[in-house]
Amino acid sequence: MLQVALQTATPTPVPTPVVGPEGLAAYWALVRRAVWFVAGFVAVVLVGWFAVEPLVARFVRRRNSNNPTIQEAVSRYVRLLVLVVAFFVAAGTAGYGRFIGDSALVIAAGTLAVGVAGQTVIGSIVSGLVLVVDPEFNVGNYIEWADREGTVQSITLRVTRILTPDGELVTVPNTLLTGQAITRPYGRGRRRIVEHVGVAYEADVAAALDHLTAATEAVDDIVAEPTPKAYVDDFGSDSVVLRVHYWIEDPRRRDIFAVRSAYARAAKERLEAAGITISPASKRELQGRIGVDGAADGTAGGETDGRAD
Repeated sequence: MLQVALQTATPTPVPTPVVGPEGLAAYWALVRRAVWFVAGFVAVVLVGWFAVEPLVARFVRRRNSNNPTIQEAVSRYVRLLVLVVAFFVAAGTAGYGRFIGDSALVIAAGTLAVGVAGQTVIGSIVSGLVLVVDPEFNVGNYIEWADREGTVQSITLRVTRILTPDGELVTVPNTLLTGQAITRPYGRGRRRIVEHVGVAYEADVAAALDHLTAATEAVDDIVAEPTPKAYVDDFGSDSVVLRVHYWIEDPRRRDIFAVRSAYARAAKERLEAAGITISPASKRELQGRIGVDGAADGTAGGETDGRAD
């Protein structure tokens, strides 16, 4: 019994790791597959990015010379496709093709990823394709959407980058742009600027309209055609609101402020020279009763009704 107990308590010997060529031979198959995978991936990427993509980009530029949006988008999509193809080619070269094709785990993981990300990522990609093929939406366009505006800088697979007038680079999901109205104020080569000016009711409205129209001649950036127009827009509580329309040639956003400022100065000078009051002060009628306490000489106080404008 003692001998059996001693035999049972004897620890199992741990095999000594093999060091040298025999040990490296055990990992040679894994190393060889990794080398083939990297070599296949790099080879496909180099061919795709430096041979296939330039040819496709040259063809697209030839067919769409006036649409930089398609040129940029096609280059991005081709490079992404090259990466996907490189992965599968590398896996097949390294001997993992059958594993990827037959593995239930890989298929399940791929299905789960597509199901989870499909609603957002795939939707954004589809929206990006819609924006790319839309001839009225291009890189360099100045657009207005929701309560924001700016110049389109790039359109990627998932987002569109827009530079605002304040110099901010805004990243907007493509689904947001395709799901709401987008305004292109420069879409027809000119943009109409609308100004509102309030004048006093006592002023000569006809003369004020003439002065507002003539003030456009003092600003070089305002075009003569279409002809600037001025209208009576509204009767406010304190002033008559006049509306002025004038047009400018397809400018950058930073120029609009300068044009509007120059016109405002010219209109103000003409109206003031003609004695027309701009934006008259508000008038309010006040009614009430004023109570007076006893004066210093002891006389009784009293109350006085008063009205003031």
